[in-house]
Amino acid sequence: MMGSCWCKWKPSIYRVSSNTKSELPAKDEDSMAKRKKEESKLPSNPEEVEDFRRSSATNPLIVFTFDELRKITGNFRQDHMLGGGGFGSVYKGFLYDDDLKEKVPPVPVAVKVHDGDNSYQGHREWLAEVIFLGQLSHPNLVKLIGYCCEDEHRVLIYEYMARGSVENNLFSRVLLPLPWSTRMRIAFGAAKGLAFLHDAEKPVIYRDFKTSNILLDPDYNAKLSDFGLAKDGPVGDKSHVSTRIMGTYGYAAPEYIMTGHLTPRSDVYSYGIVLLELLTGRKSLDKSRPAREQNLADWALPLLKEKKKLLAIADPRLGDYPVKGFHKAAMLAYHCLNRNPKARPLMRDIVDSLEPLQMEPEVLPERTTLTLISDK
Repeated sequence: MMGSCWCKWKPSIYRVSSNTKSELPAKDEDSMAKRKKEESKLPSNPEEVEDFRRSSATNPLIVFTFDELRKITGNFRQDHMLGGGGFGSVYKGFLYDDDLKEKVPPVPVAVKVHDGDNSYQGHREWLAEVIFLGQLSHPNLVKLIGYCCEDEHRVLIYEYMARGSVENNLFSRVLLPLPWSTRMRIAFGAAKGLAFLHDAEKPVIYRDFKTSNILLDPDYNAKLSDFGLAKDGPVGDKSHVSTRIMGTYGYAAPEYIMTGHLTPRSDVYSYGIVLLELLTGRKSLDKSRPAREQNLADWALPLLKEKKKLLAIADPRLGDYPVKGFHKAAMLAYHCLNRNPKARPLMRDIVDSLEPLQMEPEVLPERTTLTLISDK
């Protein structure tokens, strides 16, 4: 099998794709001396990473060499690139089991290559993904298969998600619009992923919940990806975690932006924004719209309060949908966006509210694209 593996890899049915990442400007609350001290504590070579990871890990991961990653991605061929963002690029690759090559077809994987910026923050985010996804396992979280920590290289290898991100599917003008049942399926799956994190034995705050970080398998099952900004949640008598302000404009909770106080309810706010995007077909921030409509929450919240105007926010591309179901989902988004964090619902309650809205999904073709007809 692969050269420097800590475990025997077995073919998996799981699949993953890429997403882009953007951050809020970080407020540097730490002194440079403290930052350097913290940086020196982080494991920075394969042996240290594996020792650190194994102290809390439950999931076996493969430790890849960079040469092995070259082979499985065709030397990082451009036509294998799935996408990219602030972290670097994501490539499609194929894993083979040499012992079973004749019997088992190669398994597709997504190879996320950090851009070589081994800054403290970059390495810490890479390490956070290795640690969190080494501990956590759930049908609505992306499966981490392995990693590479060799010289300046920081790489993560995930299951391949055939349909890419919710962002690409929801806002595409080439793919056919997502029907109501598929959007509610996505909302339900993503909510279950967040609820699992919040209710874990050691609660986890995701901190960067957005459509580009929700990936879809062939059946439109949603899985959360990119745990680089995830944080351990408050424990004991503590009500919040104080941290540098990082996340994405348009999704981050207002109280977190103002104070740096992070709670699970901060994720609930972000979830409300994503639910609004699914209902309206609009992006959380869109500079191409009129000034009053550029911020989705600012535009939608006044309309959500008035039942008669509620259907005015529905995505025109949504097609047929149950009016009562739309009202219920819209009210759920409204409660998630409450300015008072304590008044927002818990993720487990959101899951319960969405369950009755689940319908049998329409069967969509493998490649569903709109036919563009030009005038002649």
